[in-house]
Amino acid sequence: MHQQLLTKEKTLAVIGLGYVGLPIALAFAKKIRVIGFDINAERVDMMKNRLDPSNELEPTAFDGCDIQFTHSIDDLKSASFYIVAVPTPVDKHKVPDLTPVLSASRTVGKVLSKGDIVVYESTVYPGCTEDDCIPVLEEVSGLRWMDDFKVGYSPERINPGDKNHTLENIVKVVSGSDEESLNVIATMYEQVVDAGVHRAPTIKVAEAAKIIENTQRDLNIALMNELSKIFDLMDINTYDVLEAANTKWNFLNFFPGLVGGHCIGVDPYYLTYKAMSKGYKPEVILAGRRINDSMGAYVAKKLVQSLIKNGKDVSESKVLIMGATFKEDVSDIRNTKVVDVIKELIDYSVTIDVVDAYADPSEMKHEYGLSLSSETNPPYDAIIVAVNHDQYAQMTLDNYRSLMGNDPILFDIKGMLKDRDMTGIHYWSL
Repeated sequence: MHQQLLTKEKTLAVIGLGYVGLPIALAFAKKIRVIGFDINAERVDMMKNRLDPSNELEPTAFDGCDIQFTHSIDDLKSASFYIVAVPTPVDKHKVPDLTPVLSASRTVGKVLSKGDIVVYESTVYPGCTEDDCIPVLEEVSGLRWMDDFKVGYSPERINPGDKNHTLENIVKVVSGSDEESLNVIATMYEQVVDAGVHRAPTIKVAEAAKIIENTQRDLNIALMNELSKIFDLMDINTYDVLEAANTKWNFLNFFPGLVGGHCIGVDPYYLTYKAMSKGYKPEVILAGRRINDSMGAYVAKKLVQSLIKNGKDVSESKVLIMGATFKEDVSDIRNTKVVDVIKELIDYSVTIDVVDAYADPSEMKHEYGLSLSSETNPPYDAIIVAVNHDQYAQMTLDNYRSLMGNDPILFDIKGMLKDRDMTGIHYWSL
């Protein structure tokens, strides 16, 4: 399989061309023949024109790639090695929604042939690949796992907006159904991952490794958020405390903030769901999730208190929220917790303007029913810098003051501006 892929006698297909799938597809396409499949025809057309719908890659990333972009299942029939990289969200009840990964499994099942290999990259709970995905492959294809085809799991580690930690320079965890498939899968990923691969002993180990990476981060941020609430009651700046504590060699450098996105704010629920199906109710993980999920409402409440304290009529106040994406310098709005702040303030009858140069206004309207303003309309009673976009960091305090009226309030969620002279401004950060 490995040699036939390298000589282009066989073809690799990537199912799902989001911020994870597209970089993988392009990396392999510089070495072998690749089919890039996505169910969204508009996205496929963009990629045919060398445009990344996720706004992560430059057009030059498409240079020298032997790749066919398609939304037609028929085009997948020539593939022998499949990589599934589709989203794994949770529903409104925080229950894992396997619809995308199972749908992708059905798609692959329709074109699967004897001798093929299927590798899943989507973040799932331990056991999902073998217990949920493989049965779909067998049912649709009429083939038998192990006898007719093999499966592996290699969790994605791509960080949106991070230009330093990329596919090529992060160690890739790989696993396979057996030693033979593991060797093929590991050897294939070694073609594109310069940092090398780690061979996990089982698929479940690889699934578990991925799920605890984000669970660990979630818990550490939850601790920082709880400390921030405590220090706020003591009139202590949390970031000053963390700066001092970080002088110790083994202090873990985490910060408070709004925890959204499609990884840290979602993945722990996959682990807790599986744990509870086994009869164990996680205490620490769910406590961390409750704290992080409550931070949007907490920020909104603090702002309302500040408006009242400064003699402003809350229902007559106008607030500018700067940033709507789930993290800085990306266009992704999935599971952004800035929305929690916005909706909470709307419930208080506060007039809100939201600006974000990265976010797509039509996506914001479709996903959340909220409008993005194309420009500011000062003066504002308060400003919330919700996302640390570079353009906000480059603004001077005079820029911020020009947007505010009398007795201005500036909420700087992640303490980006804390070292500036805030004379005349009511300043607050987590």
